Amino acid sequence: MANRLLGSQSPYLLQHAEDPVDWYPFGEEAFAVARREGKPLFLSVGYSACHWCHVMHRESFQDPQVAEILNRHFVPVKVDREERPDVDTTYMRALVSLTGQGGWPMSLFLTPEGKPFFGGTYFPKEDRGGLPGFKRVLLAVAEAWRARRVEVEGEAERLAQALWRSLNPPPGPVPKEAEAKALQALGSSFDPEWGGFLPAPKFPQGALLLYLLPLAWRGEEGARRMVRKTLEGMALGGVYDQVGGGFHRYAVDRRWHLPHFEKMLYDNALLARVYLGAYRVFDEPLFLRVARETLDWILSMQDRAGGFYTALDAESEGEEGRYYTWSLEELEGALGEDYPLAQRYFALESAFPITGKDGSPRYVLTAWGEEEVKGLLGEGFAAWREGVLARLLALRRRRMPPGLDDKVLADWSSLAVRALAEGGRLLGDDRYLMAARRGAHFLLTGMHREGLLRHVWRAGSLGEEAFLQDQSFAALALLEIYTATGEWPYLERARYLAEAAWTHFREGGLKAQTLLPLPTRDVEETTLPSGASALAEALWRLHAAFGGDYRERAQALLEEVALWLERYPQALPGFLLVHRLLLEGTELALPIPSPLLGVVRGLYLPLTQLVSGPPEALPSLMGREPGRAYLCREGSCRLPVEGVEDLWEELGAVYGGK
Repeated sequence: MANRLLGSQSPYLLQHAEDPVDWYPFGEEAFAVARREGKPLFLSVGYSACHWCHVMHRESFQDPQVAEILNRHFVPVKVDREERPDVDTTYMRALVSLTGQGGWPMSLFLTPEGKPFFGGTYFPKEDRGGLPGFKRVLLAVAEAWRARRVEVEGEAERLAQALWRSLNPPPGPVPKEAEAKALQALGSSFDPEWGGFLPAPKFPQGALLLYLLPLAWRGEEGARRMVRKTLEGMALGGVYDQVGGGFHRYAVDRRWHLPHFEKMLYDNALLARVYLGAYRVFDEPLFLRVARETLDWILSMQDRAGGFYTALDAESEGEEGRYYTWSLEELEGALGEDYPLAQRYFALESAFPITGKDGSPRYVLTAWGEEEVKGLLGEGFAAWREGVLARLLALRRRRMPPGLDDKVLADWSSLAVRALAEGGRLLGDDRYLMAARRGAHFLLTGMHREGLLRHVWRAGSLGEEAFLQDQSFAALALLEIYTATGEWPYLERARYLAEAAWTHFREGGLKAQTLLPLPTRDVEETTLPSGASALAEALWRLHAAFGGDYRERAQALLEEVALWLERYPQALPGFLLVHRLLLEGTELALPIPSPLLGVVRGLYLPLTQLVSGPPEALPSLMGREPGRAYLCREGSCRLPVEGVEDLWEELGAVYGGK
């Protein structure tokens, strides 16, 4: 029998639409029922590609006995974290405060006013492995609510007040030592053998790497060491799909070997940019290959309308990772005489297998043996590798594929557009640039309503929610297309979206928060940049073109997180990058026509915003002579240059010999 989720557009919520649990979507109806009946709410937050969400679904939410307990004692509410990042961020912070850790599925018990008092992540149906069974948890919470409701509500209120105090600090000056403190903390947790940051599980942390990369470009040795080792470890490990390209969500071990097999659009969009830049910084062919393969995977996720799908599931055939793993017999049968060499390339002798659903050993492929096989084959290595992977990919495509989450999110699609535009610009590949244009067109037409980009689109239906990330990520994506093409409409639309974000989200929160009794500020962005830091970056880049008070606005956003930058700056790499841009970022004014334009667009300049166009078009171009390049900082410009070598010398003078 269908429940209230049947009319949802979220693939994740639709997975639960036939549950015996009487689910409510997050909204006023659920809270009204809880207040009227005096029941606590059970809030379950997950996403469609989440393996343990599926496990809890099968074990508990499809079980009639569990459903009967839930329906009798609670008002059950189901949330797709990707559709409602405001709900997810708010309650995840509360869960971490309650338990010291978070994750998905998120399982929280709330008062009828929405204030949490108990929670966890995955609960097995029955007691297992040191975890309490979900049925026992439900009955214990129901009894606590019945017998000690006043005490429980008091604890929930104290938690809510503590969160409000901690997440609304006064603005102040940015600590001078913030960056040094962040680099020291990162250096202390860095894994020198395999890269990444301990302890395991290890996440790619794309936003953190995008902060470290400009420091590596500048020659900062600690950043160079951390970036290079991490990118090598991920590229050669099992967290990277060696056969089909693209990164899985994280690795459970420090060697990047065994992944959780979800593939998320946002991870790959950020990592494509990291590897693109790292190729230019280190001149490492491996990084170029991974960048291209990851961009190609992003292309495979583009909808016909132009948006980008959200994720691929971890499961197929009811088994996590089945689509991506191999038995030795499958590999030998597919590769024939190439199998002995492939064993060495994939380092199968040193890899530890996982146990398949049928009890047989299966292997996650790595490329740990690449240097050995490259040494044996020399110039023939690339062709050999391409042939081996093509055969494996053809065989894999005959398997049942993992589920596709086919909703389009404006913020994640914007990350994909920016990555493709940057790839098209740095690699001179029109395929990527054309896909970026299509994606931008869809964002500005299919997902725009009443002055704001809406967060979710699926199958022709546009949602109502609009968030800061949607506007600020899209503004940065449009700025990147402008940088790659010089086409003015992208610059103007970027300005429009940044202004809309400033107007609607100035308080640092999200638009749809009327039912949230807790603060919604995002104060951790190692994996995904926050909407506020992205807006600050967009404002800084717009200042390069338009002048005005954009720089001051970016500085104001930075100062709002000054206390957090003092306490744990390593958790705010997006803001640290903005701080670096405000301290030493440059504008490169290039009035057209200019013979330098094509060459300059192909340069990797992470701390510089290129501004090109007719001399009379923008304040930063006025009075400048076409054919010359002007490198400026805060309105003060160095002598104009006419050649790329001279420009490179000027950049070296500004950035310490780069």
